[in-house]
Amino acid sequence: MISPTAARCCVSGWTAIVRPPACYTTALKNQQKIAYGEASIPNADLEEDHLVSLELGGAPRDPKNLWPEPRDGAGTTGSDRTAESKDKEENTLKKQVCAGTITLARTRQQIVADWAR
Repeated sequence: MISPTAARCCVSGWTAIVRPPACYTTALKNQQKIAYGEASIPNADLEEDHLVSLELGGAPRDPKNLWPEPRDGAGTTGSDRTAESKDKEENTLKKQVCAGTITLARTRQQIVADWAR
């Protein structure tokens, strides 16, 4: 059996309710990309991404849970360290949570271990 929080994460479309607006994430991206050494990268090549994704119950507006992550083709990272590759891992973990084979807490630990800068 999965926890009530995990069950909420398994409801399709629920993240639209908590996802911060683009005006918030773009302003934050413009501040953070300087701190992350990505000032020369166009915004279109960066995704203001949640470290712990909304799909895994991450904090929607906490700047400590958001950072400018290069997209495929940004030319700044290896192909295994892009927004797209992180999305694949998040989707796999969400399926496991919804199947009850891993806890939401364990997915969060794994994402932080794999992706924290």
